[in-house]
Amino acid sequence: MAKPQTRYVCQACGSVASKWMGQCPDCGEWNTLQQEAAAAVTPFVQKHSLKTGGRVLQMQPLDAAIELPKRLPTGFAELDRALGGGLVPGSAVLIGGDPGIGKSTLLLQAAGRMARAGHRVAYVSGEEAADQVRLRARRLGLADAPVQLAAATSVRDILTTMGQGAAPTLLVIDSIQTMHSDQLEGAPGTVSQVRAASLELISWAKTSGTALILVGHVTKDGQIAGPRVLEHMVDAVLYFEGEGRHQYRVLRAVKNRFGGTDEIGVFAMESDGLAEVKNPSCLFLTQREKAVAGAVVFPALEGTRPVLVELQALTVRLPSGATPRRAVVGWDSSRLAMILAVLEARAGLGFGGAEVYLNVAGGLRVVDPAADLAVAAALVSALLDLPVPGDALAFGEIALSGEVRPTAHPALRLKEAEKLGFTRALVPPGVAGVGALKAVPVSSVAALVDRIKAGA
Repeated sequence: MAKPQTRYVCQACGSVASKWMGQCPDCGEWNTLQQEAAAAVTPFVQKHSLKTGGRVLQMQPLDAAIELPKRLPTGFAELDRALGGGLVPGSAVLIGGDPGIGKSTLLLQAAGRMARAGHRVAYVSGEEAADQVRLRARRLGLADAPVQLAAATSVRDILTTMGQGAAPTLLVIDSIQTMHSDQLEGAPGTVSQVRAASLELISWAKTSGTALILVGHVTKDGQIAGPRVLEHMVDAVLYFEGEGRHQYRVLRAVKNRFGGTDEIGVFAMESDGLAEVKNPSCLFLTQREKAVAGAVVFPALEGTRPVLVELQALTVRLPSGATPRRAVVGWDSSRLAMILAVLEARAGLGFGGAEVYLNVAGGLRVVDPAADLAVAAALVSALLDLPVPGDALAFGEIALSGEVRPTAHPALRLKEAEKLGFTRALVPPGVAGVGALKAVPVSSVAALVDRIKAGA
């Protein structure tokens, strides 16, 4: 008998080492290597060739006729939007987010609505007892929803139960880090257990046609815990974002084999659970009676949905010799450093002796590069103490030369702004106005400064 080899697997990145080390050589994390038993290596295994002995695969042409996958509505239009139109039978979806953000609440509400619509839905909780889930369902008004509920952590027990009778339309596993497979040694949540449990559940979902939703824990960096291969195994990966102190929640798709990855769903946490936000722009805009220096509205584009948000900037002059501070909330800090450098080099504005603070109102995180012009306008307005008119907005990308470059879908952004009563917009050259909204072309950051001095 061959002696089984011992290996050490990093619980952070999944790399394998032959001996224990205090620091993982791949990801640099400390004390993450755990001992696992590897498969026995025999001379037959080493010499055996995989070129013969298997079954012959039936190859198919790429242009073979195929039907589009059917979609299952979840009862939440915002969740269906993030999924690309609804759940696909036989698909596996991974949802991650910070603790207490509302993942279990959202999935329990979706499960209850689908069960009331006539679908067979199963909800398996590995973190809470069944009575705890029932109490949450009662608070959400779903106590009478015909959802099949269980509290279990064994994948074998779950799949055996699901094999009794007809397969459910939807199976929710909350969470995958609590599941374990008895085919492997190791505690639940380890790299090998997460990989094995996910593989068994996903394989069963593919063969049975059940839509599978897995809830995943996140690390302190906001990434889904466990091996990154887990994100490759599933068909869609959704992140539930938002601050616990804010009312809104954003469901963002970062991977979707059956749809786009540029759509978001917006929810608001209320006393009776999560509610859909049909017009997110009203949620992220600050209601103010008069214009304030340093505040500029930006029409962000999340997928096909324009969302108007307010960018707020503040500059504070410091005594000579003091080190100024730069603080950013909701935007890229390195992008802010670039915009400050361009304003100093191309427009002659001095931010070196002032502290700079930038905030996206409402807690939304903006990744759209078209926010450059709005950020620059907010910084110039704050430095010069000249407010941008409340009926104006700005968008455009800024190059290192100080030039304002065009961005994608300007007409879509302006149509949303016109609906909310805005009358003018600082835009790159060549962008036409929409309806009653007038487009004010801005070719460079120097021209932007002149526009703000002239009252935009």
